[in-house]
Amino acid sequence: MTRIDDTFAKLKRAGKPAFVTYVMAGDPNFAASLEVVKGLPAAGVDVIELGLPFTDPMADGPAIQLAGQRALAAGMTLNKTLDLAREFRQGDNTTPIVLMGYYNPIYSHGVDQFLIDAKEAGVDGLIVVDLPPEEDDELCIPANAAGMNFIRLATPTTDAARLPKVLENTSGFLYYVSINGITGAASADAQAVAPEVKRIKAATDIPVCVGFGIKTPEAARAIGKIADGVVVGSAIVDLVGQNKPTNEVLAFVKSLADGAHDC
Repeated sequence: MTRIDDTFAKLKRAGKPAFVTYVMAGDPNFAASLEVVKGLPAAGVDVIELGLPFTDPMADGPAIQLAGQRALAAGMTLNKTLDLAREFRQGDNTTPIVLMGYYNPIYSHGVDQFLIDAKEAGVDGLIVVDLPPEEDDELCIPANAAGMNFIRLATPTTDAARLPKVLENTSGFLYYVSINGITGAASADAQAVAPEVKRIKAATDIPVCVGFGIKTPEAARAIGKIADGVVVGSAIVDLVGQNKPTNEVLAFVKSLADGAHDC
């Protein structure tokens, strides 16, 4: 079992959803980003999604696009993102890390070498938003063979004909995108999401986490009641972009975590 599998199994036994957060590696710089990441577990975060900065983040809204630009301007690279994971692992060998981003930097690094380096750095899973299931031989299957989860996204447009293909090689959890569009564009509606989560869970034993549009403890609580996990990204990245101090960012994260776990 990976750290991701173990975390979801423990939370299921406790009757709690996972609280998953996304932060951009290197935003606004390496040191500040590392400080936030190190503080996430104590703030109630169960799984950390670590954004890999990229110049053309087509699925991301303004908040995460700007975060990536700040990180790249500060000199962040794939190798430095892995360094950040290594630094985190020195003090935490339990909390799962999911590297989330786009295929180009991984392809440029070389898939085989990337998997070796990511595994050594303590990365447990990957979300690569621009690799569809038809390209599983590129990275998904090699990642699974290397002992890393490959987490796929499903959306409101993933119909019954498409869902089996999406689930085919997915592991760790399935990330259900609660809205059509880019990150941070709208608010999630738990009533609209609930039947979709139920439909997906009827087709798989993999945990289903819901993200996009979750910005408040109340929204996190509502989603936590219907899903196996709650994912928050843009709302946290926004605070980092406003140069809020780390303790203020982590206090906000804790309020969301408390909401998600209050089910």
